[in-house]
Parts: sequence; structure tokens; C-alpha cells
Amino acid sequence: MAKLKLTPDWQHYELGTADELIAAAGKPHKGFEKVVEFFGTLSNEDLDQYRMASDLAIKEMGITFTVYNEEEGSIDRVWPFDIIPRIIAQSEWSRIEKGLIQRVKALNMFINDLYSDQKIIKDKVFPKELLAKSKNFRNECIGIKPAHETWAHICGSDLVRDADGTMYVLEDNLRVPSGVSYMLENRSIMQRTFPELFDESTIFPVNDYCSNLFDMLASLSPREVEEPEVVVLTPGIYNSAYFEHSYLAQQMGCELVEGRDLVVMEDDCVYMRTMEGLKRVDVIYRRIDDLFLDPEAFLPDSMLGVPGILRAWKKSNVALANAPGAGVADDKVVYAFVPDMIRYYLGEETLLPNVPTYLCMREKDREYVLKNLDKLVVKPANESGGYGMMIGPAASKRELALFSDLIKRDPRNYIAQPTLNISTAPTLVKNGVEPRHVDLRPFILSGKDHTVTMGGLTRVALRKGSLVVNSSQGGGSKDTWILQD
Repeated sequence: MAKLKLTPDWQHYELGTADELIAAAGKPHKGFEKVVEFFGTLSNEDLDQYRMASDLAIKEMGITFTVYNEEEGSIDRVWPFDIIPRIIAQSEWSRIEKGLIQRVKALNMFINDLYSDQKIIKDKVFPKELLAKSKNFRNECIGIKPAHETWAHICGSDLVRDADGTMYVLEDNLRVPSGVSYMLENRSIMQRTFPELFDESTIFPVNDYCSNLFDMLASLSPREVEEPEVVVLTPGIYNSAYFEHSYLAQQMGCELVEGRDLVVMEDDCVYMRTMEGLKRVDVIYRRIDDLFLDPEAFLPDSMLGVPGILRAWKKSNVALANAPGAGVADDKVVYAFVPDMIRYYLGEETLLPNVPTYLCMREKDREYVLKNLDKLVVKPANESGGYGMMIGPAASKRELALFSDLIKRDPRNYIAQPTLNISTAPTLVKNGVEPRHVDLRPFILSGKDHTVTMGGLTRVALRKGSLVVNSSQGGGSKDTWILQD
């Protein structure tokens, strides 16, 4: 194993933008001194031992994720993890938490409005033509009123910090957001690897997430029973997030089911096949995309879903989380209107700002984008996982020409944003400790009340200079610590 070169005083740590741990002149941010001092006094051998200990814990715990390769198909890989935590002060987190709750409230009101009166369109706050070309608006959901008028029960909003320290919302994930199991497992790894740091610092826990998730799901039950039957519906073992599906089901004490394990009977209720016979299901935490959920309502050849499940949901005989149709607000073009939604539905100004966004459907924006492609990040409206996007400063002439053509052919499908110099965090690499760009995905639960995780999943771009943090494209993750001020 290559020797690690570490500078204990952090004087040679290179700062190119805002850093989550180190301030100017190699000094830690206020309140983070203990952590920086601890890592700064470790020898090369110590770091090797800690890294090997965390790798061993990951293998023993069986933490994997799945990527797809055209040549090899689906491949399970060990979860890439960095042992230096990302830290946020409690005072800053309190502001972020309020901003996230404000945002998800407005988004749920927006989705509910679209499937009922569409007042926001009638009042010309949201363009009608955007809805007409939405890939995730489901006509089958019009007129439905889910419990608490909540559609996105689990939301994962991606946050990034710019060079000036501003924390922006980069996007909202409202369909089937993933990653929370890795947030929880990251904490388990760190507690096993660095117990002394947890003894010396007040780090807010995250291990109440699964109990909060279960309580929220149970609160959606259409039946008033003491113990509602909650299940997690997975597409199966070949899904990239299957580890998470099985993990959450186990932690909540719920059954993990596939479509073939459920049946909708003549009473329009959902039942689970068990060894003792059929058992009524009250709440389904579904990890299957809308179009595969019910072959009666959507894709008729889907083998993953349950025939009639939408019918049961419409008649309020079962709760679905997240609700079908919630993805209408997942659209990156819709994202640009969230500040308007907050003002329209809540009468408030946005607490967490959007990244400045150009809508290619607008002629002036499109002209600007086409002239400045090499300076911008271009994203398609409905892709996820970092797929289909282009980072202008790193793009080839061929890529720039391709995206110019794509935008001209379908301007509604593209947005563009400035290339932010997003913050870094110290990361252990082959040559020592170097800055790597990071983002953060907190998770917001919405039922009768709203709950935000104390931190979230910090994803890190392990390749030097890269801004792409997705694990499917070479990214890794860190434990996120909210430290008491």
C-alpha cells in the first residue's frame, strides 16, 4: 500500500473554494478544532489502519450498491466510503432545516393543486404549457386526495455550497429518493472506527430515522387499527437500490415484498400472500417507478407491479408512499418555479435559494445558453443520477455541438445553470488528504408533521477536480456530523 503524505498542521492543504472543515490559512472553522486536531495528529500508519478498519466494517456489514455496465451487466460493488467526516454546525443546520420544511410544504401543496383545481395555473404563476409536456404528470391521479393531502412523503433534496458560502438547493427528489440507508450505515461505520470522537463531541444522532419513517407511514393507514400492516415494495434483487430496500424493511420490522407477493381482491383492498393465507395491507412504501406500479393503469406488460393497486389507492383502501404522480414536481424545469410556489402557497420568501437557472423553453434564456454552453451545466428535465447532463467547462467540442442540437430540438426538456465552484471537504486519497467536491442529501419525512434528518448523505467526487458525486459515476460518501454549537 502506498505511503500517505499528511500534513498534521493542515498548512499544505490546498483551498480552491469554500471548504467544509478548513478555513483560511490552514485553520479549522470555529467549533471544528477537535476533529481537525485529531486527524492532524494521526501518522500514516494510523490512517492506513483506520481506513482498513472501515473497509472491513463495510464488507462485514455487506454494504453494496449496484451499477450497470453494458459489457458486464449489473455489478455489485462495495460502498465507497471516506473516513474524514463532513461537519455542519448546529446553528447553520437549524436554518437549513427550516428551509427544507418550507420547501417540501410548498411542493406538496403544488402537487395537490395540480391534481385538483390547478389554481396556480389559473393565476398564471405556473405556465400551463409546462404541465402539458410533463413526463411525470399522471392523468390517472386527477381528483385523488391522499391522506393529509401529502403526495411526497419522503423527499431527498440535494444541497450544495458555493464558493461564497451560500447553501443552494440543487434539485428535489420526490419520486423514489434513495440513499438514506447509506447515511445510516455511514454513521455505524464511523462509530465502530472512531468511538473516541463520539465520546468527546456532541454529534446529533441519525439512528431515529427508521422509527420516524415507520411512524409516518403508519399514520397514513386508511384503517384505524393499533398496528397497521406496512410493507416495502421492491422491484427485486437486481434493482440498484435493493440493499436499501431490504435494509429499511429490516430496520422498520416490515415485510419486504415484490409485486407477485401482493394481490388486489374483489373488495378493492390489497392483500399480502403469507404462509397463513392472505393478510390485509394498509400502507405500501413503494420503491417502484409509477409506470411499473400497476399494469391495469400504466404499462400493461409490467411484471413488477400489482394489478389493481391504483384502484385500491383511489378508493382509500391502501396508502402509497410516495404517491403516484408526485414526480411531476421532480422535473428540473418545475424546480425553477419553487420560489414562486413558496410565495404563492405560503406567502413567504424562500429560506433556501435555488441555483440561478435558465429555462431553454424561454427564447432569451435559450439564446444565452446556446452562446455560453462552454460555461454552463446543462441538465435534462427528468434524468437522475448525473446521467444526461453536460458540464460545459469540461465538455469536448463534440459534446457542446450535441447539446446545442438537443436544446434546439426540444428546448422544454433542458435547463442550464452556472458552473458553481461547490465546496470541498478533506478526503483521504492515495497521495494523502486532499480537497474533493461534495454535496449533501438530507431526507424530509412528511405526514401529519415534518421531520428532517440531522444531516444527510454527503456524497463526494473522489476524482480530483470532478463535480460529479454520484456513486454510479465514481463518487463516494462521508458521514455527516451536525455538531452542537
